[in-house]
Amino acid sequence: MDRRLTALIGIAALVALAGCSGFAGTATPADGDEAQLERSITVTAAGEATSTPDRATLRVAVTATGGDAAAVRDELDAGDEELRTALTEWGLDDDAIRTDEYDVRESYETRDDPNRTRYDGTHRYAIELDDVDAVGEVIDVAVDAGADEVQRIQFGLSEEREREVREEAIRTAMANADDDAGALANASGLEVSGVYEVSTAQSRSRPYVAESFNAAAGGGDGSGASTAVETGDVSVTVSVNVVYEAVPA
Repeated sequence: MDRRLTALIGIAALVALAGCSGFAGTATPADGDEAQLERSITVTAAGEATSTPDRATLRVAVTATGGDAAAVRDELDAGDEELRTALTEWGLDDDAIRTDEYDVRESYETRDDPNRTRYDGTHRYAIELDDVDAVGEVIDVAVDAGADEVQRIQFGLSEEREREVREEAIRTAMANADDDAGALANASGLEVSGVYEVSTAQSRSRPYVAESFNAAAGGGDGSGASTAVETGDVSVTVSVNVVYEAVPA
């Protein structure tokens, strides 16, 4: 084979190998250790950690109905101004109130009837709160300002808090993996001598969604929130893949 062709093939092989190194979320031994791993135990384990929520997202909607699409839009615009004004006066920033859905369409009930026409409009908002204890009060403010529906309340974690809870879940997952590896080693006449490779396989945060909330009598008098909202813990689950070095027991 031509020497220049051989050199080119060698360079191409080095480039291809260079592109295969480095995987996010994976810890591996230094180069040259692969040949020393004669026996191994591979384990996949999960860990979960929970925390009380420190943020909430509630979705409320202003609705309108009329015989003319333009009139419905005008009513939604007026409702938007009233709702945003009330929420910002309560203490929310403008960027904590965002449009989640805006829809104006002819009603299904009248679409096939040429003698009558009705348009339905919905402007749905996602309202972000850092104070989860204020959710009920914000619902009251929104309803008093013209919100017709409270559709969903989701409790979650801030980025910083979720990072802390995830680290706790990883520690739990690794402890579970160690236990499983020890049991497998005992059943196979082996002994775990160290960790060869570890990576995260999956990570999931599960927010708590309030299924029900109830408005109590006596709201709107400045005495605080009259809407009671059920809350619960937020869970974070992480699974890990671990390859252990093993030696005969």
